[in-house]
Amino acid sequence: MSKYKYYFRKPKSEIVKDIFNIILISGAVAFAATSPYFLTNILSARKYLKKYPRQRVANTFSRLRREGLIEIQRRNNQIYINLTSEGKKKAGIYQINCLSIKKPKKWDGKWRLVIFDISELKRTMREAFRGKLKELGFMVMQKSVWIHPFPCQDEIVLLRDFFGLDENDIQLIVAEEIEKEAELKKIFKLT
Repeated sequence: MSKYKYYFRKPKSEIVKDIFNIILISGAVAFAATSPYFLTNILSARKYLKKYPRQRVANTFSRLRREGLIEIQRRNNQIYINLTSEGKKKAGIYQINCLSIKKPKKWDGKWRLVIFDISELKRTMREAFRGKLKELGFMVMQKSVWIHPFPCQDEIVLLRDFFGLDENDIQLIVAEEIEKEAELKKIFKLT
């Protein structure tokens, strides 16, 4: 057996995702600037990053800064780490990629209908939105009407915001009754 300790190496994007999550959750991250090695101090303060080797975290922060995704500023003996506008876009992509609709223990008997009218000028957004609905487990009822049995308001609002759309473009309707309900229950395995 080797004397070297092996670590399960997560992809670089996992570290980036964890860093973005920390910054998204806390808004701006501030650290005492008393040490020139402040980045390694993040490990003791942030449980999400403890699973990564210190040098890898420091390298990732440096790379994100070079790529213009985060900005690190020093003010009043504090280090502030913020997402730039490009960083917010990339963080949004990570959020969207991890998006899922949780299945409750018991179905509440209501149907969620997503109705959208996204103009031809925003065709790429419309196709990406449809693709995400399909990925989330929605079923097509009509061209721009999709259905799901579980609560998904937060997810739809996040998608709407991510694509820069509003209530005029995408609406969520909660219905208690719907035609062909028995058929839908079979499709969604609710019986």
